Amino acid sequence: MKHELQQGLHSTHSFNSLKMSCKRKTQTDRTVSKRHKTEKNSTDLCFPQDTCGLNGSEDQTDLADFSSPGDENHDTDSHHFISDQFKVQSDEVEVPLIGDHETQESEGGEADLHKYLVGCKKNPGHSQFIPVDTFTLKHLPEGLQDNDLYEYIKGIADHTVRVNVEMSSPYRPKFYPKTTQPYPFYNMSERRNLRTGSGRVWDVNKFQDGVRQDGGYGDTDYTKCWCRKCEGSNSPSNVWWEFNVTTATHVVFDKIEANHTTLRLFYDREDGPVVSVDKVSVDFKKIKYDLCWLNCVTCDKTLGNKLMEMYKHFVNVNEKVWNKYRASRSEHKLTFIVSHPHGCSKQVSVGQWKDRLEVDLSSKFTYTTCTCPGSSGAHVYCLGYRDHWTLSDLVHSGSLKSGLNYSAVGLA
Repeated sequence: MKHELQQGLHSTHSFNSLKMSCKRKTQTDRTVSKRHKTEKNSTDLCFPQDTCGLNGSEDQTDLADFSSPGDENHDTDSHHFISDQFKVQSDEVEVPLIGDHETQESEGGEADLHKYLVGCKKNPGHSQFIPVDTFTLKHLPEGLQDNDLYEYIKGIADHTVRVNVEMSSPYRPKFYPKTTQPYPFYNMSERRNLRTGSGRVWDVNKFQDGVRQDGGYGDTDYTKCWCRKCEGSNSPSNVWWEFNVTTATHVVFDKIEANHTTLRLFYDREDGPVVSVDKVSVDFKKIKYDLCWLNCVTCDKTLGNKLMEMYKHFVNVNEKVWNKYRASRSEHKLTFIVSHPHGCSKQVSVGQWKDRLEVDLSSKFTYTTCTCPGSSGAHVYCLGYRDHWTLSDLVHSGSLKSGLNYSAVGLA
């Protein structure tokens, strides 16, 4: 057990090194590889059998990427993407791998979210979504009803959060890079409608007086908690917990939006307790990958310790599942997502990935796994792919005209 945990924490350190490397890469222009590869699905079997899709534009031209002036985490790549790199073959139909985002907008705020759930046109009735508190082994396909896999999915569910955003940045681009596909919420900074997406907690660390307490790397140059409560206090806590949350860049675009973002944790039932974190910053973002890492903080001892214990357990289960299924990942192609459809309570959906596209030596997937507005930014897990750092950033990005859903690009 101790050895497995050390392996997991070493992989997390490797991931942090990769993150720093990726940040450095964004400081220079480079021509991306035109190499891409699609892995074809050899069977029409998928679970659930329903696929879910929204309309997506197929018009793509060369356009520049955009960033927020003054944002220290902005993209600076020249984005030499060609339109073919946004395309995959899926059942003999070529579609652009950019479609409609799946954030949930609500003019009436949180009070109206249930109305969007009931009136959903993409998945009326939501029969292919399983409430997380009723999810069992029997919801997995035959041959994959494995206790370790079940514990892993429950672990992802524990770490899944709803992302609430109440501000649209004036620096959002008009189009996705190298396309004429409109970028979500462009020119909407005057509106204060609630937007909800999903995200996943990872890499939880405890600090005291700026010193990391688990013996790992990453001491801070500050010695007090920076949560909103401590910011306004004459006696801020000297003990706090920091954690990352992965989501999509189109959900939280920059530090302006992060300053108006709240995370709801453990939202497993509609009548569940409200546990929120309201101090969020952008640690890293990549517009062309549609990938955003948030850094979050709390000095709530109960919450901090709970997150740390959950994460340590998750690291161990993660290693077991990867070792068990990595050799057969292209055989079963199981893909699951835990998200907050329509900003409501947490749901599990199970399906298969159909296509894998290489982008910048990283990966982007299409899948049948059902999603809805509110699922944008949710963690996408393709069974058998390592999930410590090589593909831990696969998040849900949108829905295609074909009916398939697709992920953002996971760093690898």
